[in-house]
Amino acid sequence: MRGTNTARAEMVAMMRKNAGKYMLVFAAALLMPASLHVSTAFSRGEAPLPPDIERFYDAGHYRQAAEALEITLKQNPEDASLNYWLGRSLFEIPDFSKAISGFERAVKIEPQNSDYHDWLGRACGRKADENSHSNMPAALPLARRAHHEFEVAVQLDARNIKAQRDLIAFIANAPDALGGGEDRALDQIRALSAVDVTEGMLAVADLRAVQKKFDQADAEYQKILALAPDRVDVYFEIADYYRDRADSAAMEQAVESADRIAPSDRRLSYYRGVALVLAAREPVSAEENLRAYISKVPENSELPSHASAYEWLGKLYEIENKPELAAEQYQAALALDPRNKASREALKKLQKRK
Repeated sequence: MRGTNTARAEMVAMMRKNAGKYMLVFAAALLMPASLHVSTAFSRGEAPLPPDIERFYDAGHYRQAAEALEITLKQNPEDASLNYWLGRSLFEIPDFSKAISGFERAVKIEPQNSDYHDWLGRACGRKADENSHSNMPAALPLARRAHHEFEVAVQLDARNIKAQRDLIAFIANAPDALGGGEDRALDQIRALSAVDVTEGMLAVADLRAVQKKFDQADAEYQKILALAPDRVDVYFEIADYYRDRADSAAMEQAVESADRIAPSDRRLSYYRGVALVLAAREPVSAEENLRAYISKVPENSELPSHASAYEWLGKLYEIENKPELAAEQYQAALALDPRNKASREALKKLQKRK
């Protein structure tokens, strides 16, 4: 979330030098759905899947869902919604190259669908991050395309909050060369605020956090908490911020607010567990909540990851002075997410203590 242009040659040289860092930061913006955009699969009135395929998807069996969709599409290749859900399933596997193809077909068939453009942007962004580690010439055009798709999604439907937040997250995280910058981010936040005041406040808070202006971010989040909005996703986003700031009291405040609004929300077991670990209390309850989340809630890019839940179990066992159990959790986290830096570093520390 950063930005302003320099001469074209300097820009290209700078991007090649720092591309890995920028792509990782950008990818973090797209990985925020667990806090920013958590929703049910059909929250924006998306076309429903055939029931048998929907069961695969909802259970987290994305490969089976993709295979079933490919068979169905052979009979009806011009069905935009089926191509879109194929892209969504492939995104979760994850196979971002094939997901891009699915979303591209959906966009070609229904070019005015804002959701299709938004998810095409997400897939391009994730593929850009993948390529940034080994193939920068391919990564940069994909990042620019992600930006473009987010812009198109917002132009088509200014009330598509997911697309608005994706676009702002990109602008706020991207270097100047990719269209980032504070002024651009604030302009887009003003446009979002005209649609949804609370989402605009959240976007401002996130921008300040990205800039490491944590006092300002705290003030914004506390304003939102004082307004007591009636949307549970707002509280999960705030909980994520305070989790990352290791502020157990503020995180518990946000989780308690979420619990009052939606006590049966399936994400609560994750957030309850993490809040208890962060506060270093009720270890049995913390473990039960985190284990329940892993066992009952399928992996999905719009939900907290199982890798994160394992990471927090590792922290719990460290607090309890159970290094072998802690190491097992960090290893489980890394098996699911090899780039989980926190788990990798924690595991190294445990191994040095042996």
